[in-house]
Amino acid sequence: MTTSSFAKRHPQAGNDGASRASDGLVQAWLACVAILVLAMIVVGGATRLTDSGLSITEWHPLLGAIPPLTDADWQTAFAKYQTIPQYTSVNKGMSLDAFKAIFWWEWAHRFLGRFIGLAFALPLAGFWLTGHLRTGWGTRLLGVLALGGLQGAIGWYMVKSGLADRIDVSPYRLALHLSVAFALLSALVWLILDLKPHHPDDRGQRAAAAQPGLANALAVLVFTQVILGGFVAGLKAGRAFNTWPLMDGHVIPDGIAQLNPWWLNLTENMATVQFNHRLAAYLIVALGIANAVRLLATRASEPLARSGIALALGLVAQMTLGIATVLLAVPIGLGVAHQGLAAIVMVIAVCHAHAATQNASAASSALA
Repeated sequence: MTTSSFAKRHPQAGNDGASRASDGLVQAWLACVAILVLAMIVVGGATRLTDSGLSITEWHPLLGAIPPLTDADWQTAFAKYQTIPQYTSVNKGMSLDAFKAIFWWEWAHRFLGRFIGLAFALPLAGFWLTGHLRTGWGTRLLGVLALGGLQGAIGWYMVKSGLADRIDVSPYRLALHLSVAFALLSALVWLILDLKPHHPDDRGQRAAAAQPGLANALAVLVFTQVILGGFVAGLKAGRAFNTWPLMDGHVIPDGIAQLNPWWLNLTENMATVQFNHRLAAYLIVALGIANAVRLLATRASEPLARSGIALALGLVAQMTLGIATVLLAVPIGLGVAHQGLAAIVMVIAVCHAHAATQNASAASSALA
């Protein structure tokens, strides 16, 4: 059965048993892929924090899935790593066993990326050919697949920046790689929610419909904070100014505007980058709490209120974890947890924005 025949048989997707079953299958598949992407973000954080990202100096999209299998293969891979500045300037004298430890992190990160690509592309083809997709969804999902492919290319673009003139990767490319991963996760979550049957709740719809933009703004702000966090990670700025609430005894740290032109401070100055990340956290947490209070006060629909409260709690937890991470100068465990929780908070923010958008749409229809 083709996509067009599915549309003819089920014009109101999600309203009859057959289309609900198809939607459920697609939703479960997308949820599995989203979990894999979240795992990829966590593994990526571990790869970065263990300084493993430059251990594989070549990019072979297919053959690269095969790790070194013999002692000679390992010696060849190690010899290639020994030619880059990170080895000669930072890890000179590293043993082969130590190299294997960082190699496996990067290999696992790349292998998981390849696996996600297959876990998305093959079921997509199957669902499309068997007519399980809603009308127009083939194109939407191809867009997600293209974004995933672009993310793989960006990953190599990032790694390549650390192979010649640097001992680590470019902060700009790292922030880009991280933000595209979060965009991919957000897109998957939004599509999953679009497939979920909606049962309108009249309670508080008038009040919620009047201010749907705050939930959407929070999602955008959380994503912006991810970008800021990417620059903190890229500059290793979390290992400087390891005090709180002041930064080395100052509300505004010294050297915050020392680079010229001034805009370079926003992306290349450790003090400015960490300061901005802190300020954004305070703002987002305050807005998240205010949003939850507003939803409770206006007796908003239960899904919207629940997601708003979950978002506020997630934001507070993430800020608390961020403070602990900075105070302890970014130990690997806390650093990985901070990146993983950021992904979870992003998911909650997208869920809340989706609930607010759906609620506002239902309210507008009811008031028309």
